[in-house]
Amino acid sequence: MNMQIGVAYPTTEVAGDPDAIRKFCLAVEQMGYTHLMAYDHVVKCPHEGREPKLTGPYTDKDTFHDPFVLFGFAAAITTKLQFSTGVLVLPQRQTVLVAQQAADVDLVSRERLRLGVGIGWNYVEFEALGQNFKTRGRRVEEQVEYLRKLWTTPILTFQGEFDRIDRAGINPRPRRQIPLWIGGHSEVAYERGARIGDGFVFAASGEGAVEAWGRVQHHLRELGREEAEFGRELLALFARDKQETVDHLRRWRDAGGTHAGVPSMNKGLGGDIDAHIDY
Repeated sequence: MNMQIGVAYPTTEVAGDPDAIRKFCLAVEQMGYTHLMAYDHVVKCPHEGREPKLTGPYTDKDTFHDPFVLFGFAAAITTKLQFSTGVLVLPQRQTVLVAQQAADVDLVSRERLRLGVGIGWNYVEFEALGQNFKTRGRRVEEQVEYLRKLWTTPILTFQGEFDRIDRAGINPRPRRQIPLWIGGHSEVAYERGARIGDGFVFAASGEGAVEAWGRVQHHLRELGREEAEFGRELLALFARDKQETVDHLRRWRDAGGTHAGVPSMNKGLGGDIDAHIDY
């Protein structure tokens, strides 16, 4: 099986420019890349003076498009390019709203969406969105179950620890179960992905991703799930240049990777969309 290779939109360096989005999406589709990946952060904040300290990579200086809006725009100007979130911070969002947004993108794109989800790291963002940072792990598991029910059941009654619905549902619903992949960097995430995910998104070096995939494989075997039916994507964030990206992707392919994503951010290209396309 050939590994599918996509690209990540350089959102922290080129944002708010519809002409740049159009040029980038059309170019990568023409070059034969299979999918466009988008990152997710709703609230951006400075790290200084925070307790507990924020350890993630992004601050108020970084720009992020909403993935669903970006994909809706991109779906209208492309025909083959698939779309993937890498990853959507699901437990800081309202589950029913995500269900409808994802359904709409999948419908208008003619079933080109893959929803990668994770639990996030920025407690300031959770607080700003009115959600509990400390329960995000438990909540994401409930949300995955709830999303799948919302996508298939016209009128639903659901009572969970965090969400409830009384004889209601979304409409329109997608024509299929949208693939739900899990992302993360811990043993808990690897087990969760193997148990409830359709695949896993690894943001690591080639060697690190192969090692992490081994942990997911272990949990798949423990759960009696078929590895062949489980997707796995490397987001090659830590490759420093083109050759290292190729090396990471080759190692990932040889280890059985099904998907890979190539980012052009943090390569010194700045806001020049043509430079990102050339890369």
